Amino acid sequence: MRYANEAILDRMAARLAARPEVMDLRRESVEHPFGQIKQRIGKQWMGQRNFLTRRIENVRGEFSLTALAYNIRRALTLVGVAGLMSAISA
Repeated sequence: MRYANEAILDRMAARLAARPEVMDLRRESVEHPFGQIKQRIGKQWMGQRNFLTRRIENVRGEFSLTALAYNIRRALTLVGVAGLMSAISA
C-alpha cells in the first residue's frame, strides 16, 4: 500500500540524497530564527512566555506579530536605524 503523494516524497528523498548539504543550509537559514524566538519567549522576551490566545487562527496571528517584531529587531541589529529608515522610504 502506498500513500497518494508517496511519489513526491520519493523524489524529494532522492534530491536530498544527491545533495545533503542543502539541508544544512536550510537549518542555518530557516531554523535559527525559530530557535531565537523560542528562546526569547522562554525568557519572556517582550513579556511573552506562552501564547496568550486560543484557537489556531488566533495563535497564528500572535506568532505573526512575534515574527514581525523579531524581523524588525534583527534588521535594526544588522543595518541600524538609519539603514532601516532609508530602506523603508525607498
